[in-house]
Amino acid sequence: MKLRGLLQPLLVLFCLSPAWALAQSGDQVRWLDPATDAQNLPTDGSILFWSGDEQIAGFRNIPLLSPVRHVSRGDQVMPLPRAERDFSMLRYQVNGETFDLDDYMRHNHVGGVLVLRDGEIMLERYGLGNDEDTQWVSFSMTKSVVSLLTGAAIADGYISSVDDPITDYLPQLRGSSYDGVSVKHVLQMASGTDWNEDYADPASDVATSPSDMLALMQFMGEKARVAEPGERFNYNTGETNLAGAIVRAAIGNNLAAYLTQKIWQPWGMESDATWISHGPYGGELGGCCLSPVLRDWGRLALLVMNGGVLHDGTRVVPEDWIAESTEPSPGSDNYGYLWWLNGDGTYRASGIFGQGIYFNPGENLIIVVQGAWPQATGASFAMHRDSFFNAVAASLNDD
Repeated sequence: MKLRGLLQPLLVLFCLSPAWALAQSGDQVRWLDPATDAQNLPTDGSILFWSGDEQIAGFRNIPLLSPVRHVSRGDQVMPLPRAERDFSMLRYQVNGETFDLDDYMRHNHVGGVLVLRDGEIMLERYGLGNDEDTQWVSFSMTKSVVSLLTGAAIADGYISSVDDPITDYLPQLRGSSYDGVSVKHVLQMASGTDWNEDYADPASDVATSPSDMLALMQFMGEKARVAEPGERFNYNTGETNLAGAIVRAAIGNNLAAYLTQKIWQPWGMESDATWISHGPYGGELGGCCLSPVLRDWGRLALLVMNGGVLHDGTRVVPEDWIAESTEPSPGSDNYGYLWWLNGDGTYRASGIFGQGIYFNPGENLIIVVQGAWPQATGASFAMHRDSFFNAVAASLNDD
């Protein structure tokens, strides 16, 4: 498989707008024996259009298909106590119909679901042939990790403030429409720079932007300004990678090493992870493709719920960073610093094809989901996801 054939679409797909695809519900139970993955790996074509067994095999074997950097676990593992409960009676509704947990797993093609309350595992279940050792690609959930690493770089003094001009860190963009754009504007997807995110147009920016990082910055630097920075929210795929490049430039190292040092090892992740890079010698994609196991996503979520404070009291991010990151931005009530906001005090890290973390601070509740939706986005899948999340929260609140 040509690497560019995989990487070029990856620059595009983790930022897909919710209206990109129409819903198609699925009622089949999908499963693929991991022992057969090698013979089912995709051999060509965009990751957007992998289907059936090749989609499952591809999502859990990204290092076989693309250059990656490695995130390493340490010697100590943070325990996740079990307080499992019976969810067989859980019910949720979509369009007047009632569904249960089995329906959710089937309809949303779930590869793994983890429910944590008060730091304890209430539910852990796998599908698609996955298990507790499966490293599954996260797509746009990775952007929220970059938000955490931006906060870490500020806490460490590598970045002075979110108000710093991004050209202080990416001088290649000086003299472009990114003059006057701050780190905060990029985190909020509100640079004001022109960007065409039309996935049906082969001449759009998202379809023609280069995969090489230096070439991408040149491409973006040639775009016109269409709004004042900070005023208009625009899901800009290219800027997703700028956020990661800013942190890399500031710390003088790659993101995987920084994530290992700041979070993965001191917080006690149980497994290694991989992170897709811009080619064999390039830096990580800022907006996509960290691949941990399910329970380590749960641990990462617990760090967020703990305000970014490690077990020994060390702050990974500034004191108010999590609160600041999950506040609405001037351009969008539904977006913070690379986090989606639900408008009710809950928020999400979200990725296409059914990846996500749901945070409910009021209930001290975390729900992590890995999936293989048949297409990148879809209204039916999103409705089932949101209704399931709300039903889990309601059922635990009744205890």
